[in-house]
Formats: sequence, C-alpha cells, structure tokens
Amino acid sequence: MRKFLIQHGANQQAGLAIGIGHTAEHYPLCGARDITRSSASFPLQSDMKADPSLITKALRRHINETVIVVLFLVFLQTVSAVQAETVLKKASFAPQWLPQAQFAGYMVALEKGFYREVGLDLTLMVGGPGKPPFVLLESGEATFCTDWLSNGIEKRASGHRVVNLAQVVQRSALMLVAKKKSGIEHPQDLNGKNVGLWAGQFYLQPMAFFRKYDIKVNIIPNYSSVSIFLKGGVDAMSAMWYNEYHTILNSGLNSDDLSLFFFSRVGLNFPEDGIYCLEETFRADPGLCERFVRASLEGWLYAFDNQEEAIRIVMKHAEAAHTGTNKAHQRWMLARMKDLIIPDEDKSNLGKLEPADYALVADILKDFRLIDAIPQFEDFYRGPR
Repeated sequence: MRKFLIQHGANQQAGLAIGIGHTAEHYPLCGARDITRSSASFPLQSDMKADPSLITKALRRHINETVIVVLFLVFLQTVSAVQAETVLKKASFAPQWLPQAQFAGYMVALEKGFYREVGLDLTLMVGGPGKPPFVLLESGEATFCTDWLSNGIEKRASGHRVVNLAQVVQRSALMLVAKKKSGIEHPQDLNGKNVGLWAGQFYLQPMAFFRKYDIKVNIIPNYSSVSIFLKGGVDAMSAMWYNEYHTILNSGLNSDDLSLFFFSRVGLNFPEDGIYCLEETFRADPGLCERFVRASLEGWLYAFDNQEEAIRIVMKHAEAAHTGTNKAHQRWMLARMKDLIIPDEDKSNLGKLEPADYALVADILKDFRLIDAIPQFEDFYRGPR
C-alpha cells in the first residue's frame, strides 16, 4: 500500500490513501479546494474501477502541484539568501604587520563568521613592509586598521583625523634583552654598552627608558633580525615579548642567561595595537564602527578559549602570505597576546583606552618634541567606556 500524506494548516488534519479497500476522503494542498466526492476532484474507488486512468490523472495533478509548491519555496529561500547578502556592509581591515597570532582575533572573527553576523562583509588585507596602515586609511583602501597608540596620537596631533575605536592591547610587549655574561643585570649596567634599536615607533620607549635611568648607550640601528645580538654585535637589543624574545630562546639561549627589561614594568607602559578609522567614517556610520569592534573582540575571546583552532586559522593566513612561521612560534605568540590584551585575566577593561595610559604616552611624545600639542582625549578616543 502506498500512502500520500500532505498536511495543511493547524485546523486541517487529512490524508489521501490509495489502495485496496481505501478511499480518498480528503486531500487539501496549500489552501486549494478540498478534494471530496462532491467536488469530483479526486476519484473514489468505484470510479477507479470504472476508469483506472483517473488515478493516473489525479497523481499527475498531485505531482505537478507539489513540484510547483517546492519550486516556490526554493524561490523564496533563494530570494531571502540574496536579500541577506545585500544587507551586508562592505568594509576592509588592514593589520599593521604580516599575518601572525598578533592579529589572531581578527582572523578568527572572519573565519568564524562573526563579522557577517553583525552585518559586515569584511576584507582582511595583508599588512607588512611598505603598507603603513594610516596611509591605507587615508587613501580609502582600508576602512579600519590597527596601529600603536603612540602612532595614533602622533597622527592625530599632526592633523590627521584618525580616531581610536578600541585599545585592544593594554600592555606593552616591547622590551630590551641583554646577555648576563655582558655584565648586564640592572638598567645602569647598560651604560656605555652597544644597544641595537629599531627605528620608528619602537624608538621612543627605549629612549625614555635611558633618560629615566640617566643611561648613555651606543645606539646601533637594527631592523628585524636577532642575529646581531646572537653573534655578539650588540650587548642588548629591542625585542617584542611575543616574537623576537621567543626566537632568541629557540636559538639555544636559556632565560637564565638573559636580563629582561620590560618597559611596562618601569612606568613606561605604552599600550600597543589599537583599532583605528578616520573620523569621517565614524561620524558617517558609528554603528558600523561599533559592530566591527564588537565582532573583533569576540574573535579575540574565542581565540583565547580555543587556542589550537585559532592557531590553525592563523597558520592558514600565514601560509597564504608565505611568512615562513610555524605553529610552535604562533602558539607562544597567542599565549603572550592573551597576557597583553587581558592582563591578569581581567576582562572588564577589554578594548578600553584608559585616560592615564593616554596621558602618559602623549606627555612623553610631547617631551621628546614629536608632537606640539596633545589632542583632547574625547576627540581621539571613541571606543568602549
């Protein structure tokens, strides 16, 4: 026995059964008329015996009507999907460096669909040498970018209308690394030593550190390699806790062989990666900016709670950019990023820029005559309070 059962509405419970000893009493379909003996829309058993072709016609009609309904539902689903796509707002994001766990939260937010969930069709750009993030903002190539707080204040003070939407990294990872065998264990021991420093945004904190301790050093320009330090070309060098320091450890040196000078621990905490956009972007669509920040912070929290999955996502982007990194290094970096973004596991300040941190960085920028006047905090910062 074959049964064809189609339900219709909360008030109609009916079915059609065709077979020996069964009759088709009621067959509603999507609001169509009732199929009964009186409507003559479907043959009864007596009619079938008289003219078996009636059942074939009825079945054909049933199949055609069902196909129409199914096609209509597919059409509605397609229209809904297209409409959902059209409401997504296009935006682009430029990290300030190559793909690595320093930016894991944004990669995770993209891969897990967090940006789409808040209505953003986001393009994640590849940062790196020759791609200054604020230049990409002002050219219109990027809607959002990341950069250090010191750079953001300097840009704003020089007339560039950039605003900070969230201060993601709360603690500075920049440090000086020295070999104890060079006789360096305290800040004053650096006096007269050769110190390798990076230029640009990495220069200010070491110089403030030397001034704080009244140290005179021989500055040796350094770029990205730790080789000059490992080969004894300098007695100390700049390093990022999440990056170069780990490379030094992997070269064969033990942490006990090294003296570490964290700027954040001597009153020189410069919060680093923040999220920025142009002021005109914020004024035109503050909701867009808020949604980008919200999805990005969600990406960071997910990455910290699911670190192995996050590392796989980071490696996917790093390999596409041919950075030559490895999982072990990215695993170390992600763990350190958690320490910097959520210090002491305190999520209450996630993404917030503290006025005291802003004032410290701005005052030192002014002291070193890198800016003439300090921008108003309220003009510069538009993020979580």
